[in-house]
Amino acid sequence: MTSAFFDARDQQVAGMPDRKAAARKPARTKSRLRSAAMLQAFAAALWIPQAGLLAWSVGRLADGGGPADILWSAVSILLLGIVKSCLDAAGGRLAFRAARAELSEKRATAIRLLARLSPVDAGRPASGEAASVLGEQAELIVPYLSRFQPARMKASLVPLIIFACVFPISWIASLVLLFAAPLIPIFMALIGWRAQAASEKQLIATGGLNAFLLDRLRGLATIRSLDAVDATAHRLRAEAESLRTRTMAVLKIAFLSSAVLELFSALGVAMTAVYVGFTLLGEIRFGAWSGGLDLSEGLFVLLLAPAFFEPLRELSAVWHDRAAGEAALKALDRLAAEGMALPDREEAGASAANGTFNIQLENISFRYHPDHSPILDGLNLDIAAGEHVALLGASGTGKSTLLSLIAGLAPCNEGQVLIGGAVADRGKMAWIGQKPHIFAGTIAGNIALGRAGLTKTEISKALDLARLGGVANAYGHRPLGENGIGLSGGEALRLAIARAACDPDIRIILADEPTAHLDTGTAAEITESLLALAEGRTLIVATHDPVLAARMHRTVRLDAERLQEAAE
Repeated sequence: MTSAFFDARDQQVAGMPDRKAAARKPARTKSRLRSAAMLQAFAAALWIPQAGLLAWSVGRLADGGGPADILWSAVSILLLGIVKSCLDAAGGRLAFRAARAELSEKRATAIRLLARLSPVDAGRPASGEAASVLGEQAELIVPYLSRFQPARMKASLVPLIIFACVFPISWIASLVLLFAAPLIPIFMALIGWRAQAASEKQLIATGGLNAFLLDRLRGLATIRSLDAVDATAHRLRAEAESLRTRTMAVLKIAFLSSAVLELFSALGVAMTAVYVGFTLLGEIRFGAWSGGLDLSEGLFVLLLAPAFFEPLRELSAVWHDRAAGEAALKALDRLAAEGMALPDREEAGASAANGTFNIQLENISFRYHPDHSPILDGLNLDIAAGEHVALLGASGTGKSTLLSLIAGLAPCNEGQVLIGGAVADRGKMAWIGQKPHIFAGTIAGNIALGRAGLTKTEISKALDLARLGGVANAYGHRPLGENGIGLSGGEALRLAIARAACDPDIRIILADEPTAHLDTGTAAEITESLLALAEGRTLIVATHDPVLAARMHRTVRLDAERLQEAAE
């Protein structure tokens, strides 16, 4: 990793939308969703005048009227149907677009928060889990917003409007509807709590399985070498069975909710139909304000009864979308809600305050968790510009942590890191770790990393400095495998050095155990290439290698005595 990492992070922060504009986006999205729901509710309510005209037409024909008498009524029903279809389609389209916009905003927020998490935070979500939440589970938000929200609006408004139309005609029919309707939301709420809990467990199981698969795929070579293929297969089978069980639990609840709604809506319509039928036959002579129902009134009530329950049936059909959508929203919120955030880049200067790049560590303390013991406690250290320093110490004394604090990859709990006398931007740093990431692509592409204006001559010089020219010539334009398949550990480190060598603005180089796990000859070559890169620049190396440490201008031991001395 070179300064391109920090440059990309700066561009990301600079490209963030204005906070006020970002705050206005959710309000606009909610307004669009509300408008879409109102459109669809109004479209559903248009069935009331259609039912009235249809009932009047049938009554007119029964009284001896001809087709000419109901012509205007038929045309009106047709026009209302066209308007209803158009409004419903427009509302659905608007709701879908608003839901996609809300999903994009939620994803962008989650990605932005994930990008702000420190790479040294052990609590960072696994990449497989994060990919599952962002890519797969987040899509469940769209049907929740585009289908459930309009359905809830219709279920809240349309039955009330229909009740207001039926009550002046027959108080019995309105009581039947009023008795059956509340039972549906009550049972739906009871079932919905279980559905949401089941959906959350199912999504967690999905994310865990994805994280498990990605981790095992990355370590496939290790699994084979340890003869752990069978154990991994058994574990995978158990995880898949757990996911199947949780998915079936969600489906059972979804089927149960649909069955409950169909039962009560069928009972309500049937009771209304029985009352209207016996009233028209003259067997029932009460329940209507006028003492009885004529054909038009009875047919009007009968046509409205199914429409009274239709929004509730639609709400039941999308009830599972609500449970899954809310679970997905919680998963997105949890993805990066807590964790160790990177230092605020907006407070950093564009460059060192006095044009120099001396590093000052002023009384810095750091711990990975509030309940853990501090890794560094009250450390003070000055490193002059152009100085080469080796950080020595036993494992766990904070060498890599100190490099991360200097690089701005983790925030200090106390104290501060000054570069050139200011809390400066880290854009002029290069990081060379033990395992640099290699992308699938050519060696030249992995060195350039898309940086504009980088010539072939500059890449060739960087290859020569890193002693990687022979490997580059052997590969030519053939691509490397993902994560450096085809390169040895030493060659991957040389490639990281070549990346840094292509950036003339680098002034500080941070190297974390660059010669670890290498044979003596390769370690010596890496040391020479690193020193050639660091000529005229500040170099800070965390190492256990005494040979590499001896080539530095100064060594600093990070052990109990050194920390105590620094604190004093």
